[in-house]
Amino acid sequence: MQDSMTIDQLQEARGLPVYDSAGDKIGEVEEIFYDEQTNEPVWIGIGTGFFGTKRVLVPVQGAQLETDRLTVPYDKDTVKDSPDIDSDEISPETEAELYAYYGLSSSQPASYTGDTAREGTVTRSEEEMLVGTRDVEAGRARLRKWVETEPVSVDVELQQETARVVREPVNETTDAEIGAEEVEVGLRSEEPVVAKQTVAKERVGLEKDVETTRETVGGEVRKERVDVEGDTLDR
Repeated sequence: MQDSMTIDQLQEARGLPVYDSAGDKIGEVEEIFYDEQTNEPVWIGIGTGFFGTKRVLVPVQGAQLETDRLTVPYDKDTVKDSPDIDSDEISPETEAELYAYYGLSSSQPASYTGDTAREGTVTRSEEEMLVGTRDVEAGRARLRKWVETEPVSVDVELQQETARVVREPVNETTDAEIGAEEVEVGLRSEEPVVAKQTVAKERVGLEKDVETTRETVGGEVRKERVDVEGDTLDR
């Protein structure tokens, strides 16, 4: 339910049934009177129903607009006995009479005109450009590992046993028989031995950074224009 209404909303409400404060239907929205200075709706003209040919107005103030009806804060008899309006314009005198009848106060005199001249309307529309972003693949980064062979030279120290003759004088009496004799000593040496082991030396990975750039996009939008032809008065 809506307490504050624009003239466009009330224009769309033309033909909706009007109900009084007791919930009784008292007519239909026939026309809207608006302030020519502010273009704000002020009075609602009610037609058909039990009023016959009588033209009655109720204030927009306090009226409530719903999707299927308009409800005014007055009972049927109050609306029925309101001052009759026989013109498409409300004079300051008639305005004062209406305000006094409905117990409302007007801050300043205004000129009100019915909306019958606004029955033929068009809605002007125009396109607006909406710019956004979307993710697309711009390339790929790849890590590839391969094996290459390179020569390696390492110096190693090797030990080798050699035989050396040692002589020392002996001057003693012995029972050994003189004859041939052999003494053999084993000699050892070191030789290089090569083995391989795998050692992790470095960890390589990929990280992504985001760089922000600015790009200007262009396009065309369509706008509707309204030309007025014939005998018209600007408001």
